[in-house]
Amino acid sequence: MIRKDKAINVLGGTLELCSKDPVSGFFRDGHCNTCPEDSSSHTVCALMTAEFLAYSKYVGNDLSTPRPEFDFPGLKAGDQWCLCAARFLQAHDEGCAPQVRLEATHESALNIVPLEILRQHAPQ
Repeated sequence: MIRKDKAINVLGGTLELCSKDPVSGFFRDGHCNTCPEDSSSHTVCALMTAEFLAYSKYVGNDLSTPRPEFDFPGLKAGDQWCLCAARFLQAHDEGCAPQVRLEATHESALNIVPLEILRQHAPQ
């Protein structure tokens, strides 16, 4: 049985829901929960933008095309999604990172992305 890490966000509080529509997260429970088996660290709760979706497709991870065989509707601007921490950092470095919900971003993201960078992309 796979065990989830403690549901703590980057601010030290309880991890909030990221998205149930579409259903997100490594565990497909709507939260950016993680565990050792989540090697890609799907821990950053991000608000999708057209710019980020185009960037993600360009670098090889097409998140906008529906994949019915995986029960994946495809994402559009405005959707929230548990994004891989390394992809978020890469997008930040390239100048096209999406906004981040800190309360719904798992503390494990801090192993990859510094809190200062996450805060830069949090809504004001």
